[in-house]
Amino acid sequence: MLGLLLAGPGYAQQAAPPPTPAKEITKPAKPRKLTRKERKELARRAAVDAAARQRPNLSEKDREMSEAYFVDGVRFLLLEDYNKALERLLKAYALNPTNAAVNYKIAETNLLSGNLKDATNFAQVAVKLDPQNAYYYLLLAQIYASQKQYDEAAQVYTTLIKAVPNSNYYLFNLADLYMAQGKLNEALAAFEQAEQKFGPLDEVSFKKQQIYLKQNNLDKALQEGEALITANPDEVRYVLAQAQLYATNNRLPDAIRVAEKALKQDPDNPRARMILADVYRQQSNAPESERQLKLAFESTTLDIDNKVRILVDYIKQLPNPALNQTAQDLAAITTRVHPKEAKAFSIAGDIQTVTGNRAAARANYLQAIRLDNSRYQIWQQVVLIDAELNQVDSLLTHTGQALELFPNQAPLWFYNGVGYQLKKQPGKAIKSLEYGRKLATDNPELLAQFDTQLGDTYHELKDFAKSDAAYEAALTFDANNAQALNNYSYYLSLRGEKLDKAKEMAGKLVKQNPDNDTYLDTYGWVLYRLKDYAGARQQFEKALKTTTDATVVEHYGDVLFQLGEADKALAEWQRAKKLGGASSLIDRKIKDKKLYE
Repeated sequence: MLGLLLAGPGYAQQAAPPPTPAKEITKPAKPRKLTRKERKELARRAAVDAAARQRPNLSEKDREMSEAYFVDGVRFLLLEDYNKALERLLKAYALNPTNAAVNYKIAETNLLSGNLKDATNFAQVAVKLDPQNAYYYLLLAQIYASQKQYDEAAQVYTTLIKAVPNSNYYLFNLADLYMAQGKLNEALAAFEQAEQKFGPLDEVSFKKQQIYLKQNNLDKALQEGEALITANPDEVRYVLAQAQLYATNNRLPDAIRVAEKALKQDPDNPRARMILADVYRQQSNAPESERQLKLAFESTTLDIDNKVRILVDYIKQLPNPALNQTAQDLAAITTRVHPKEAKAFSIAGDIQTVTGNRAAARANYLQAIRLDNSRYQIWQQVVLIDAELNQVDSLLTHTGQALELFPNQAPLWFYNGVGYQLKKQPGKAIKSLEYGRKLATDNPELLAQFDTQLGDTYHELKDFAKSDAAYEAALTFDANNAQALNNYSYYLSLRGEKLDKAKEMAGKLVKQNPDNDTYLDTYGWVLYRLKDYAGARQQFEKALKTTTDATVVEHYGDVLFQLGEADKALAEWQRAKKLGGASSLIDRKIKDKKLYE
């Protein structure tokens, strides 16, 4: 009882008291957690027992004082007040320095408070005073290990095993310590000694396998695996571990043989299928590898997180014509097998996104949201796809729903504003964009996107001062902002204002993007407004090499008319009308064969 009481709850001891050796180790049951009142009573009883072992010439008064100090010290130690605990325990030590229990508790208190030097000294004394108490050895070994004095710690375990009866259980501690040091031969010897005492143990076989693998002794490692299978014929996990060992070490035919053995025991085992899939992949047998992987994914016992990890690995390799369909099939299986898992639909949406199937991706994301609407990233993906597909109603619906959950996310306000702008509701667009802009002050790049969009929207409202200011703000952050350069210069040309500035911006953009028909058209129209008709013609003709846009064709007709080629101009106006999308003046131009602006 004294040994148990003085050990304290969970501080110094690393294991329960050593059991009687047997064929199998039965660890003692974990004790229930004591109440504070019970701990106090146990500490008091410990003090009484310790007092019985004090020096016989200790006076009764000193004995009582020593007991009281010791009990107080243990109480403060339990409360983790190490300063007060050490103060009381040292007073007990002053009265009775040869009491092993007092030395042990002082050592433990010093260890917990970080004073390893004193902890070592007092623990050494405790062991000398009571060499039959296993806990004292364990504390001393722990103190040495804390100082990375592993040789000394190993020696303490060795002495413990020899000196204390029924302590062979600590051979496992000794072996683990050797493994941590990289002393593999010594660890093997300790494990083998333990097996001699307790018989074959699964955990020991696994650790011996680890040692043999570190020693590049594959045959010995495999022998341990076969021994485990023989000893546990109904345990499929040992068969799978052996198959994995073969696969990892490029013994592929053996890996297939053992994995198929596992499948005979458990036909639906997904881990066996995964091992086979990997082996067949290494053998360049893609069809069989894919078949095994799909069979593994069909199993509900392969949890969703493992499936997601595998699919993430696929995403890293996509898009890839050789893998796209497989990835999509695996994602479809995952959503079918796990219909209530949001992450299944989320990863399926990711795969559809990177393989270019936007509509299917959005459908999966929306199902993920129905199951769990708390992930902002999924909402963001839905909104981005709405914008890419130019589905304005969906964009407004989804941004509205998302903003109810994430009102402080500036990108949602941006796309909500874009949606209203596309719906020709510039007032609502301005409201969303201005609000979102306030939330984006710590993100200059996003702020520039807000400014560019505000420039476009204020232009629609004919608030040209605010429009120009917004474009200027966007270009202050990014002087090469293509949307701002193009729209700002084009709108200035329409207004006939700051045309030199417009020319500079449009020319810069065309220089950076010489084949972009939209930018060529803008530059051409700026030159047109500057009455540089020859230069404008040159830009329009470049643009028409890659586009049949009605606006560009109509502009080309306008510049031809200005250059005195009225017949050619009429032909271009007629072509623009036929294409659809020309200006409201196109019919008058054609009817009167005359330029209207």
